[in-house]
Amino acid sequence: MNERLVLVVEDDRSIQRILRDVFLKEGFQVRTALTGRDGMVEAGSRRPDFIVLDLGLPDLDGKEFLRDLRQWSDIPVLVLSARGAEEEKVLALDAGADDFLVKPFGVPELLARLRALLRRHDGRGSRGPFYRFGQVVVDIPGHTVHRAGELVRLTSVEFRLLVQLVRSEGKVVTQRQLLQEVWGPGHCDQTHYLRIYMAHLRKKLEDDPTRPAYLLTETGVGCRCLAEKADIPHLEER
Repeated sequence: MNERLVLVVEDDRSIQRILRDVFLKEGFQVRTALTGRDGMVEAGSRRPDFIVLDLGLPDLDGKEFLRDLRQWSDIPVLVLSARGAEEEKVLALDAGADDFLVKPFGVPELLARLRALLRRHDGRGSRGPFYRFGQVVVDIPGHTVHRAGELVRLTSVEFRLLVQLVRSEGKVVTQRQLLQEVWGPGHCDQTHYLRIYMAHLRKKLEDDPTRPAYLLTETGVGCRCLAEKADIPHLEER
């Protein structure tokens, strides 16, 4: 991990120094920014391996930073914020965050979350099969989803959840496994996340979201997707 570059976007200088010292001790290269606009410049010019982002920036809200970033990059982002309300977490994840840690935080948990985040992100680069269910085709290597030939825009969290489900090829994936793989350590009891994001996926991918045919929930157990591998060489975005 000593070749990794982390960008810390944090306006509290004391926290920024703590994070810088922690990451340098772990062998990371570190860049810092005190504002969202400076952070965006650093992200565009340095192309860090991951970003640690505060939501309460002086020039713009961290969610705005995430939405702008996700227009051109899938750099993994861990949000650090004093805003611990469930709504704030959901909004940040919807905007493109990969994980969310509430201040004050412990350094061991911070590093564990980043290691898990990097493992998930690194796994995206490996070639994998396409999957199909109904009129939907999921291109895991290309990080795209098409429905009836039309490109469907998913958030990064929605896509990760869908990938976990289609890879099971109809088998039930437990709530705990989905929460750990998609949201990371520390979220295994946040079952409401699954309800929210399964509803998002059904709305975008099912013909009748109120009577899903493919994206199914097994109450109290987990979720499954009635998908199968497909040999599809290429899809053009429309």
